[in-house]
Amino acid sequence: MPTLIVTAHPDPDSLTLAVARRLRDALAASGPVELADLAAEGFDPRSTAADRHTYRTGKDPASDVAAEQARLDRADHLVLVFPVWWWSVPALLKGWLDRVFVNGWAFGVGDDGRIERRLGRLTVHLVPIAGDDAGVYERHGYGEALRTQLEHGVVDYCGAVRGATTFVHESEHEDPVVRERAVTAAVDAVVAAVGG
Repeated sequence: MPTLIVTAHPDPDSLTLAVARRLRDALAASGPVELADLAAEGFDPRSTAADRHTYRTGKDPASDVAAEQARLDRADHLVLVFPVWWWSVPALLKGWLDRVFVNGWAFGVGDDGRIERRLGRLTVHLVPIAGDDAGVYERHGYGEALRTQLEHGVVDYCGAVRGATTFVHESEHEDPVVRERAVTAAVDAVVAAVGG
């Protein structure tokens, strides 16, 4: 099962990229894996007038957007690995979602005006890298808000399949044992979901 891991962090030494690389290595036993480091690749997250045209018409995507859609078309699984910044995804990943998951590819509007959800063949897994502990997320509803935004707002809207959503909490904990436990649990959950 081909898997595409997409990550968005400007620091090549970040825990986010370390988790993405570890996932890539662990998933390689299940089939082909590609790691897309949007920052290193220089993906431009800014929407343009041309992107708006594509969104309205469902046609003529920019070449970089078409390349991302082609990469996703080759995958059965998409794993988004990202730091939680201001209780959301980084602007780079948000821009990637905005520009790539558009009308004409991720969804369409039928003649009857109903939304056609076009990504039913794709299973999407989420690995948010969170600085706070799980209790903070639970008490304030941050985890639920993030899950609603991405699982319902993107995955469900496009008709994709919800895969594993597994937070790496306490990513900034000074004890490397605590961090390692969280990373291992997240990697194991995604590997099980992709392999199962």
